[in-house]
Amino acid sequence: MTEGPPAAVKSVANPARQRDLGRENAVLRELVTVYRQLSGLALQDAGLASVAQLIADRTAATVAVVSPLMDVLAAASPGVPPGQAAELIGAAVAGPRLAQVLRASREGHRPLWLPSVGGLPPVIVAPVRVGDEVPAHLITMDPAAGPDPAEDVRLLVTEHAATICGVILGRQNVVAAAARRVRDDLVEGLLLGRGRDDGETGRWAAHLGYDASREHHVLAIAFDVPPPRPGRDPAALRQRVCDVIEHFFTTRAPDVILSVREAEVVLVTAAGAAQADGQDARRLASTCLARLAELFPETRAIIGIGGPCRDPREITRSYTEAHRTLETLRRLGRAGTVTAFADLGVHRLLLQVPDLAELRSFADDVLGALTRADQDRHADYLATLACYLRENSSPQRAARFLHVHPNTVAYRVRRIEEITGLSLDSYRDRLSSQVALEILAALGVMGDRS
Repeated sequence: MTEGPPAAVKSVANPARQRDLGRENAVLRELVTVYRQLSGLALQDAGLASVAQLIADRTAATVAVVSPLMDVLAAASPGVPPGQAAELIGAAVAGPRLAQVLRASREGHRPLWLPSVGGLPPVIVAPVRVGDEVPAHLITMDPAAGPDPAEDVRLLVTEHAATICGVILGRQNVVAAAARRVRDDLVEGLLLGRGRDDGETGRWAAHLGYDASREHHVLAIAFDVPPPRPGRDPAALRQRVCDVIEHFFTTRAPDVILSVREAEVVLVTAAGAAQADGQDARRLASTCLARLAELFPETRAIIGIGGPCRDPREITRSYTEAHRTLETLRRLGRAGTVTAFADLGVHRLLLQVPDLAELRSFADDVLGALTRADQDRHADYLATLACYLRENSSPQRAARFLHVHPNTVAYRVRRIEEITGLSLDSYRDRLSSQVALEILAALGVMGDRS
């Protein structure tokens, strides 16, 4: 039989083993404590910031929750304000190296440890899962961390904290979805005039933050996504476009009332204090179209703006006008444009004719001979006729606008009458000419005649 180790060796080995066991027990106790505290945060209806702060305090690391687009949703670091912690994380996530790790973590649904490379501290990344989705990542960054047994603990803590963040985000999504349904129902009621009485309509509007002392406009935004292609989901693309529109307006007009309907996004936005003529809404809408064209070049969007409204009962009328403007723009094929209902003028009546060919036929009957007789001069003739009628048949005023001599205007008017057989002294012929010109302008045959 082999004898055991000498007593002197045992006396040395046992204390070393005891120290190792002591460290392991301390690590396990810390792990259990952190797990218990994290679970408590989930039960206390805490937010992402509370989770980040807890992990930062317990691990002495800089911690953040970031979106897939690298937006910092919450951040914490020992001894520094959250804003400064967000800046620390922002500097770290700016490089492509961490972006690749985030993508790998998201696709693999597992936490990953990134060692210190290129002057960057070690980083642990864990996906925050909500169902099958990964809407965020939890990142811990510890400049003092090194290769020791506590690294495994940090990995486990980060992973469990990410799970708690998923619970929090899932709960927030449920609450937000319920609030959105209620909000959409209220907006739908205002747009369609479903209030039983003025009092109910007013209460709905007040609940949505509508300020009846300010002038508002309803904007209707419609867009068409490109045809489906392999690997591209049109429904997901539509949702991304809607998300961009919502983010654009809510960040630039915080008091906007917004609803995503089946075929359009509808907004009720207040006019600026200095302007109450819809120019604020028009400028916002034009900037939004430019942003959409930049992000989704194959998507064609149009925006219609309804007339001004103050009383909540007028929201329905403004929405109807915005929607009619959309329909008019669609009939004319005016993608990528912003138009207010007031800009349509007589076009909103003319374009109620079901067949646009009928309108063009009427214009050809009145002015067609003019374009057929002299193709080289017809643009001058049409512009002169439009200006002459707009200036109440005054050759002098028309000449000033066209920058020609009054005799030139008089000559062109005579040629127009000779070619078309019209008598511009006749009220009926003047009216027919004006309607024909409006039709040509609406159909894009003539340019802007303003």
